[in-house]
Amino acid sequence: MTAPHSPVITSSLSDQEREIAGSALQATLVDLLDLSLVAKQAHWNLYGPRFRSIHLELDEVVTTARDFADTVAERAAALGVSPDGRAATVAATSGVPAFAAGWTKDTDAVEALVRAFSAVIGRVRERVARTGPADAVTQDLLIGLTAALEKQSWMFQAENRS
Repeated sequence: MTAPHSPVITSSLSDQEREIAGSALQATLVDLLDLSLVAKQAHWNLYGPRFRSIHLELDEVVTTARDFADTVAERAAALGVSPDGRAATVAATSGVPAFAAGWTKDTDAVEALVRAFSAVIGRVRERVARTGPADAVTQDLLIGLTAALEKQSWMFQAENRS
């Protein structure tokens, strides 16, 4: 078995550029995987008068997070960086705020998702700034992800306003 950091796949990036991009991609991968799990947890345990609309919105979050997680992991692999989406890695390194266990009132779920989006968007925006000089392709992917997350965040913030 090859060590996780020895590149089996080569890249046109220098070692330093690959490290910067790979680190940003790995951190983004775990945040997206955790975001998808938080959204599913909320989806399964949701109750309240806005159940149906929020239930459907949560499915959209899961789809967005999982689709981008796959794209992010494949970008890392293309750079020769082994992506790590194992549960232990996600639990140890995610920046997504914890989500309470048990039944969750619709308004509480919306507030939790707004907090989760804020945390993830903030972290991804920092990575956008770091990756620009190292790898414009990775930066572009992270910019597109930021736009998608900000759209989802907007939807949840609008849901939470009376």
